Amino acid sequence: MTDIDPGRFDMTTVRAVLFDMDGTLVDSDGAVLRSWLSWAAEYGVDGQEAYEMAHGSPSATTVRKLLPHLDEATQVVASARQLELQYDDLSDVSATPGAAELLVRLTRRGIPWAVVTSADTRLAKARLSAAGIVAPVLVTTDDIAAGKPDPEGYLRAAELLGVDPADCLVVEDAEVGLAAGRAAGARTAALRGLDGDLRLETLADLAALLG
Repeated sequence: MTDIDPGRFDMTTVRAVLFDMDGTLVDSDGAVLRSWLSWAAEYGVDGQEAYEMAHGSPSATTVRKLLPHLDEATQVVASARQLELQYDDLSDVSATPGAAELLVRLTRRGIPWAVVTSADTRLAKARLSAAGIVAPVLVTTDDIAAGKPDPEGYLRAAELLGVDPADCLVVEDAEVGLAAGRAAGARTAALRGLDGDLRLETLADLAALLG
């Protein structure tokens, strides 16, 4: 069910939708978990902790937190290794429930949308392609200086779409992403039981609001 307070949210005022990728538009949970477990085994840290810490954040940020004793150059190598483990693991990557329907309805309504992800460009394009999604605007960690929870990515996407951030709806499944959306001045729609201006069970809930 969609948890909506009609008094404080009006879908007709949304001029653009900005999506997170992993866990929001793309179901990549299995691939993400496998990559962090493999990487953690190589670097001698707890794999489950790494996976949970990484949710919604750039890999480099998580690596720095897990390996603070390493110098910057070694952390860069460790971050590159973590991404390398993810690039070709696409066997079970797919669109999340309701994603295809929602994107069709946004297009029919003439509402522009973008993807703002904590992945780099290579990984984002690979996962979106595996899920059958072509993003008209894509903002990755290669395009910004600071990742989520910093609002830079969402501010950049709004700028590229030519829409005021206050008129955008950010759709996220991680608290760091919701924090980034709020900091950008956007309204938020939250998955996985998190709190936003809208609480969604799946993207099909949001598609239903578009009629």
